[in-house]
Amino acid sequence: MTKTKIYIVLLFLVMGLQHSFGQNYKFKTSGFSVLEKTEKGKWGKWSDLDLVNILVTLDTNKNRIVVYSQIIQLFEIIEYQPIEENDTDIVYSFTCKDNEGLDCTVSIITRKKQDNRKQLYINYEDRIIVYNIFNM
Repeated sequence: MTKTKIYIVLLFLVMGLQHSFGQNYKFKTSGFSVLEKTEKGKWGKWSDLDLVNILVTLDTNKNRIVVYSQIIQLFEIIEYQPIEENDTDIVYSFTCKDNEGLDCTVSIITRKKQDNRKQLYINYEDRIIVYNIFNM
């Protein structure tokens, strides 16, 4: 009977610790732009910034990032990359697969010299999508 109580207490401790380490971050977007490669394989120009107000979540419990745009974009986090920091930026990057199974890198960049402005970059082989974001 005593061993059963110990196992139950340990189970609750492990579940509590696991829950406390995972976090859920919520952001709102204020605009987005797209950059695509041309037919010759060179990067074109950024599109005009479109104003958008959509929700973005980073859920480390479920290892996913969700962009709640008109068509929901779901990114399964495959690998958490090391944080990169320099004089101008702090970059949190994630190796992901999107809901179509395509590989991409999703990065949350804080621009230190721009009042800590945040941007979400979704990098594919042939296009880059950027959202201006802020914490909720």
